Amino acid sequence: MPESSYLALFLIGLLGGAHCIGMCGGIVGALSLGAGSRPELHLAYNAGRIASYALAGAIAGALGGASLALSGQLPLRLILYVLANLMLVAMGLYLMGITRALAFSERCGQKLWRHVQPLTRRFLPARTVAQAFPLGLLWGWLPCGLVYSALVTALTSGSALHGAGMMLAFGLGTLPNLLLAGLLAVRLKGYASKPAVRITAGLLVLGFGLWGLFAAIRLLVQV
Repeated sequence: MPESSYLALFLIGLLGGAHCIGMCGGIVGALSLGAGSRPELHLAYNAGRIASYALAGAIAGALGGASLALSGQLPLRLILYVLANLMLVAMGLYLMGITRALAFSERCGQKLWRHVQPLTRRFLPARTVAQAFPLGLLWGWLPCGLVYSALVTALTSGSALHGAGMMLAFGLGTLPNLLLAGLLAVRLKGYASKPAVRITAGLLVLGFGLWGLFAAIRLLVQV
């Protein structure tokens, strides 16, 4: 994967804000009961969430690197790259409401979330940074098709370090929307639910996926 993947994942996280707010709006609202308008608590929640994304990215990158080491490198890397961009295409269509294909991946993730969610209760209501940060760490494992799309891209990174970096970039992209959602929960959720916002975000994420597929086809032709 080219170094531009970091920027691409940051922008995908940013553009997927409509999905993030729709998916996590209820959770953010519940967290806000303890945090109110205290920005340090919202920052702590999100720092924990992004740290979990980076950890998941490190795991995905390590697994991808191990599989690449055991294979003929280019064919498997190309397959993973195509899969990552197909996930982005599906995510773009999902954001636009055209397909619910990624809902399947979120349902699969519910199996893990059922074990993680009960752990969040010991930190609620979070009134200190020491409570908010671990709550954010747990929140980061909430099933999310957008996160899973980014993780498939992290698989192609070839190392735990690069995989963590990619998911860190993605997480930072989601930060503005979810940070604002915590501070302006009701108003921002209403804005994110507007069809024009979701369609625009979906088209842009779809564009990233199609651009990646076109790059894969060009690479395949050159081999």
